[in-house]
Amino acid sequence: MEDGMRVAVIGGGAAGFFAALSVAEHHPSAQVVLFEKSGKLLSKVKISGGGRCNVTNACFTPSSLAKNYPRGGKQLKKAFTEFQAKDTVEWFTSRGVPLKTEPDGRMFPQSDDSQSIIDCLMQEAHKKGVEIKMQAPVGSIVLYNGEYQLNAARFDRVIIATGGSPKTEGFDWLRTLGHTVSAPVPSLFTFKIPHEPVKKLMGLVIKDALVRIQGTKLAHQGPVLITHWGMSGPAVLKLSAWGARELEKQGYAFNIQVNWVGVSNENEVSALIDEALPEIRKKKMANACPFDLPKNFWLYLLDKSGIDADSLWLELGKKSRNKLLNTLLNDIYGVHGKTTFKEEFVTCGGVNLSEVDFATMQSKVMPGLYFAGEVLDVDGITGGFNFQAAWTTGFLAGRLR
Repeated sequence: MEDGMRVAVIGGGAAGFFAALSVAEHHPSAQVVLFEKSGKLLSKVKISGGGRCNVTNACFTPSSLAKNYPRGGKQLKKAFTEFQAKDTVEWFTSRGVPLKTEPDGRMFPQSDDSQSIIDCLMQEAHKKGVEIKMQAPVGSIVLYNGEYQLNAARFDRVIIATGGSPKTEGFDWLRTLGHTVSAPVPSLFTFKIPHEPVKKLMGLVIKDALVRIQGTKLAHQGPVLITHWGMSGPAVLKLSAWGARELEKQGYAFNIQVNWVGVSNENEVSALIDEALPEIRKKKMANACPFDLPKNFWLYLLDKSGIDADSLWLELGKKSRNKLLNTLLNDIYGVHGKTTFKEEFVTCGGVNLSEVDFATMQSKVMPGLYFAGEVLDVDGITGGFNFQAAWTTGFLAGRLR
């Protein structure tokens, strides 16, 4: 690359910052200018993981890492061979921000404070001479005599890292550049269940439930959190990500079928009850649950099955037992609407992946134009995967190959 090359990075989020730092690292003589339309930098980094910043996930092989992306997994698999979760850990650790792993694989800074990630990125940008322009929205990009013109300045290369837009028109300027953009729809959201009494149990977590969306092949197993509006937790959030487009087409009105014990074979569940019976037969149903379920939730399931919680297990007839089994394995709820997951707005949608070379992140439509992060039609499930995609694509784009 020629000396004094001027590079514009559009977007002051995780992908934009990492792309700017990557340019400065790979091309020390380049002038790097980062444009951020708002007055805030790294705002998603700040609020992610309840203010702790879920930096990445302890998933250290490219093929298994790529399986956590409902859209873009195939393309990212190749990209992860260049820069993956292990490289992210090394990058932050070598700059004085060690990470730690939670039991579910999520990785956070040891400080448990997202500010340490922000400070690290800001210090690197300052050290490497990245110029940051705040409240500087980019209205258009024009290619003129081999240079890109934007905001009254000329650049040799441009990296676009503007994030996912909740509105279709947010991508219009990319369409004018000749790119195909699939309409954005929410990806990580929770289920609103307005007409169900289960909401009274808000705050309860069922550790291992299997949630299916009726009429589809969509199903996920994991913890489910009961909320004051319906259901959340990893199983629900993963379902919303994998089913983002399908659920949007259904207008967010569908039925879910929940198996509360995580064991899908009815005979197996029945056998678990038989196994526990000698010990619990003389106990009240309310006081002896053969499954790992919260007490209040067990009482709710008994009530839903029409079983008197004060009756003894030995009094449970065949008909009532079948009803209980059905409630445990096939509990149906009507979903009507969604609630965006915290402020961590994730969209499915963005620049068509066939128009981007994932080895370099360069546009196949306009040479010298690169993409990074959620502006692409790439999104991951919850657990640090969206940030990992941002670090990886930012790093690759910044090499300017």
